[in-house]
Amino acid sequence: MQTNIDPSSKPVAQSTRDSRRHTPKADMHGLYQRAVRESFVKLHPKVAVRNPVMFMVWVGTIVTLLVTVNPNLFGIVQADINQQRLLNGIITFILFFTVVFANFAEAVAEGRGKAQADSLRSTRSDTVAKKVLSDGTVVDTNSSELRRGDIVKVIAGDMIPADGDVIAGLGSVDESAITGESAPVLKQPGTDIASSVTGGTRLLSDELTLRITADPGQGFIDRMISLVEGAERSKTPNEIALTVLLAVLTQVFLIVVSTVPPFTGYIANFISTIYGEPAANSLRAGASIAILISLLVALIPTTIGGLLSAIGIAGMDRVAQFNVIATSGRAVEACGDINTLVLDKTGTITFGNRMANEFIPVNGHSVQEVAQVSLDASLFDETPEGRSIVALAEKSQAKVSFNAESAEGIEFSAKTRMSGTNLDDGREVRKGAVDAIKGFVRSRGGNVPTQLDEAYERVSRLGGTPLAVCQNKEIYGVIYLKDIVKPGLRERFDQLRRMGVKTIMLTGDNRITASVIAQEAGVDDFVAEATPEDKIQVIRNEQGEGKLVAMTGDGTNDAPALAQANVGLAMNSGTQAAKEAANMVDLDSDPTKLIDLVTIGKQLLITRGALTTFSVANDIAKYFAIIPTIFGAAGIGALNIMGLKSAQSAVVSALIYNALIIPVLIPLALKGVKFRPLTADQLLTRNIFIYGIGGIIAPFIAIKLIDIILPLS
Repeated sequence: MQTNIDPSSKPVAQSTRDSRRHTPKADMHGLYQRAVRESFVKLHPKVAVRNPVMFMVWVGTIVTLLVTVNPNLFGIVQADINQQRLLNGIITFILFFTVVFANFAEAVAEGRGKAQADSLRSTRSDTVAKKVLSDGTVVDTNSSELRRGDIVKVIAGDMIPADGDVIAGLGSVDESAITGESAPVLKQPGTDIASSVTGGTRLLSDELTLRITADPGQGFIDRMISLVEGAERSKTPNEIALTVLLAVLTQVFLIVVSTVPPFTGYIANFISTIYGEPAANSLRAGASIAILISLLVALIPTTIGGLLSAIGIAGMDRVAQFNVIATSGRAVEACGDINTLVLDKTGTITFGNRMANEFIPVNGHSVQEVAQVSLDASLFDETPEGRSIVALAEKSQAKVSFNAESAEGIEFSAKTRMSGTNLDDGREVRKGAVDAIKGFVRSRGGNVPTQLDEAYERVSRLGGTPLAVCQNKEIYGVIYLKDIVKPGLRERFDQLRRMGVKTIMLTGDNRITASVIAQEAGVDDFVAEATPEDKIQVIRNEQGEGKLVAMTGDGTNDAPALAQANVGLAMNSGTQAAKEAANMVDLDSDPTKLIDLVTIGKQLLITRGALTTFSVANDIAKYFAIIPTIFGAAGIGALNIMGLKSAQSAVVSALIYNALIIPVLIPLALKGVKFRPLTADQLLTRNIFIYGIGGIIAPFIAIKLIDIILPLS
């Protein structure tokens, strides 16, 4: 895994904050206008029924509207009919806007995603592509007619017509339309990372030949647009569970409220014999249809019911602000439940631009001889490491001593763990992992000098990567590849550890190098000399212990592990296979963002829990505000500790608070509760103290103030 990051760049935390600026800001005025329109569109019954709690409020609004038109619809009203009609009308108005405010919260959250989709859509256009036919001729064709496997040429200034892989050429590509990053990205064949290009980006220099990897409508941008603006957004397991709980609570309170009329009738008959018929009629008036619906709405958890969808959608939006596209809210939520982070060393923990720093001769050879063999072995290696070896060798006066056209380049593979060149005179030069080179030399009848292990340990203890070089059956020396651990990671890993998240570093380096890097970075565990198969095994082992695992990847060989992980973060610079296997894609190709995604996921869960606590606490306060006033004539008026003027005033005050608290909490639902790296028990205690007690005190104060202001008596 390689990332183009300069060791002098900013610390991880700072670079992550900077990445948030890449996401284009939406037109907030237009967003709110669109949200207001959507708030009324969502009143359609087919849409409203998706939220059981708010649908109950919606049905209540219809019923109160009917009794506003005809107060005697469900029986003769004991009170003045005009006053009852006015009260019913006020209740209908408040209930209607309670539903509208809940719809507005969801529409605002959805609007942010649609704004990002509009930004991505602006990068798509039907361009003329230069398609290469099987006979080598080039013909112009519309990009919409290209199919997977087609070969196209792109010259400087051209828009890249579709997703593809570079198979020839070298050029700089402007990816700012997707990532917001103005710096061009070098694209070339030779690695599965740097060769991947995205349709809608622009070639700034030189010429590239591409093999198209996606049919029209199935490219990366198309899939991202579909994900961020998908109307049929699937709910997460926790969201579904909470929705079911809220629906059950709503049914319970519906049954409870339905028992009020017969209970009131019984009490009224008893009171009439003691206090007279006026007192009994007053009690009956307090149990009118409109009052009962108001009581039900006040008791059911409308606050969290109205904000639940917005919280989930906003979680995906917060991820998008970090230039990460999530395939579903399930992926974002899973980040909050993660127990283990599996991280590649290269590019995630270190900067990833390992460069040749020194040639260490062994077996009686000179530095010049090691440089020459290293140059010969690296001539066909187009990776940054390979080019740095060539550059260092040339500084040591090494020169190409063979005909490159008649030589054969041997590519690196995870299986052989080495690369090199077969020369036209029969010589075989190789460079690679020390144990791989040992095996190569021994297979040809050679011996391994003891100095090799000394050089190997020396480089490893410096935290570097040692590569052995050989020619035929003779080992010449070791190349010291130097890398740097990113600053700020130890603090981030300490924070994760306090949250109960374990970190595991995977690296192809030997155990000594891996141990040095792991200790410096502060990870909990590491796996040295790891292969792609090891990644999957590590993930399965952790999952076998009941843990949820997250990992990053960018290469084709990472795809199986990304698919196996509960959260797989693929790099936008990575291969199509990696991006398809993952459930998140980072447009900035910064693997360290996985750490931030864990924080965002936990913030989502904390926000949902905090607002649920607040909503339930609100219900308790509203219960003690309304019930004593409704049954005041039954002798429980002493429980009216708030001193509310009447049942009508108490109900209307509670409903006004119930409606207004939803838009008041929209910013908190969208932004999220401030995250603190605490344990689950500490978070629970904090939520109960702040949002539980606060959820009881706030409505008491607000309802009393509204009661004082209202002219009802």
